Amino acid sequence: MTAYAAEARKVTKRYGSFTALDKVDITVKRGAVYGLVGDNGAGKTTFLKLLSGHIYADEGELTLFGCHSRKDMEEQRRRTGAVIEAPGFYPQISVEKNLEYYRILKGVPGKKAVDEVLELVGLADRKKKRCRDLSLGMKQRLGLAIALIGEPELLILDEPINGLDPSGIIEIRNLLQRLSREKNITIILSSHILTELEQLATVYGFLTDGKLAEQITAEEIKEKCSDYIEINVSEPERYTAVLEKKFHTESYKVLPDKTIHIVNPMMDIGAYSRLASENRMDISRLERRQVTLEEYYMDLKNGGRKYA
Repeated sequence: MTAYAAEARKVTKRYGSFTALDKVDITVKRGAVYGLVGDNGAGKTTFLKLLSGHIYADEGELTLFGCHSRKDMEEQRRRTGAVIEAPGFYPQISVEKNLEYYRILKGVPGKKAVDEVLELVGLADRKKKRCRDLSLGMKQRLGLAIALIGEPELLILDEPINGLDPSGIIEIRNLLQRLSREKNITIILSSHILTELEQLATVYGFLTDGKLAEQITAEEIKEKCSDYIEINVSEPERYTAVLEKKFHTESYKVLPDKTIHIVNPMMDIGAYSRLASENRMDISRLERRQVTLEEYYMDLKNGGRKYA
C-alpha cells in the first residue's frame, strides 16, 4: 500500500497564456491534513480541481493512491469526496433528496447513510428544507455532506468554512479533526482563514504565483519559529556582541531594518531589557511573540528572511 494519498510531480496547468500552476511538486501522506495556503490566483483551486478530475494537467504527473493513468485515476476518485468552489446540488428539491440522489449516484448501499451524514454535518433538522432556501453556511454543510457520502478515504475541500458563522466554523473544524483522528481520512483543504487552518493542518503547501514556495509540516514550523523576541536598540551591533557574551547565544538574526530577532529565547523578556540598560543602550521596542501561520506565510512570500 502506497504511503501517499496524492502526489504531484512537476505539474503545470495553463489557461491560455496564463500559467496557473508551474512545475508544482506536492506529496500528501495518508492520514495528513494538508493545508493549501496562498493568495487569490496562487493556484490553490486549480490544484484541487486537478485532483478531483474537473480539469487535466498540461504537463507533469498526478497520482492518487499510487495510480497515475487517467483510467486508474478515475477509478481511484471513487475513494474521494470533494467540494470545489460552490457546492453542486438541485435547488428545487430538499436537502434529503439531494443526498439520496448522490447516494445512488455513488453506489452507496442503505438509505440510512443519508441520515448518518446529515447528523454528522448538523443538517438533520433541515433535511426537508428546499436547498434554494438554505443560507450560505447551510449550503457549505450540504456540500460537505455530499462529499462525505460513502465514507471517502480522501476529502478535497476548497474553502469549506466559507460563509459559516463562528459556531458553524467551530463545528466544522471539530468534525474535520474527528474525521482525521477517528477515521484516518486524508484531508486536503484550502482556506483564507489562516487562524482556522492553523488549528487543523498537519502539513502546509505554500503557493505563490502558481509555484510551490515551500512544503513543510506544522511541527517543522513550530521548531523553526514557535517563540521569538524582537528588539530595537540604539546600537544593534554592540547589543548582539554583548548578547553572545552574556547569554552565550547565537540564536538571533539582525533583520534589514536593524531589528534583532532572537529565536527560542532562553531568558525572560526582562533579562534582554536589563542587558541593554546595563550597557547604556536605548530600547525603542521590545516584544515577545509566538509566530502565527499568517506571519510565517507573509515572511515566506516576501523572501523568507526571518524564519529560514
